[in-house]
Amino acid sequence: MPPKVKFQKEEIVTAALEVVRKKGIDAVTAREVAAELGVSPRPIFTWFTTMEQLKVEVYAMAKARYQVYIETGLKGPVPFLGVGQQYIRFAQEEPELYKLLFLTKPDEAVGGAMDALHFSQELVRESIMRIYHMDAATADKYFRNLWLVAFSFATLIVTDDCPYTDAQMSAVFTEMSLAYCKAFKEVPGFATGDFDKDAIFGALVKK
Repeated sequence: MPPKVKFQKEEIVTAALEVVRKKGIDAVTAREVAAELGVSPRPIFTWFTTMEQLKVEVYAMAKARYQVYIETGLKGPVPFLGVGQQYIRFAQEEPELYKLLFLTKPDEAVGGAMDALHFSQELVRESIMRIYHMDAATADKYFRNLWLVAFSFATLIVTDDCPYTDAQMSAVFTEMSLAYCKAFKEVPGFATGDFDKDAIFGALVKK
């Protein structure tokens, strides 16, 4: 009789995810994952032909963890703000998983930073339209611009180069949110990108 498989596929992927959380995706080797499981590397290759296949599964599991953060943010009183806060929290609490999902990924994995933007955008579009009285296209641009701010902060956080406190980052979000909301509503053509920027800047700098 063939030997009984001691570990199931999900257990191996979970162990590999723990390796990523501690040491990053480049540390996911057969030896490291086996050490996390407390066994020889042999069971890993019962389920995976290559380590790249395992990394793709780890990427999917990391993405599922990120989605839990986003779902938590959506339950807040202002869903799009909650999503932004949870995005930053994910970077703070899971820096290596953030790097995997948004700064690098296995070649065969599906996703990335832009995928996350569009995924989150679809989830919060309705709340932005309702709260700020914007049409769908304007709401998407509003969220995109603020998401890029969040991406910048998160990248600083996971590279250990963020000098800002949570309060300071929140203040920047508030300032940018107010500025974009005002511009979208009061500058003719701003939402569609065909505004007279020279005339508007000219008038502003004279004040």
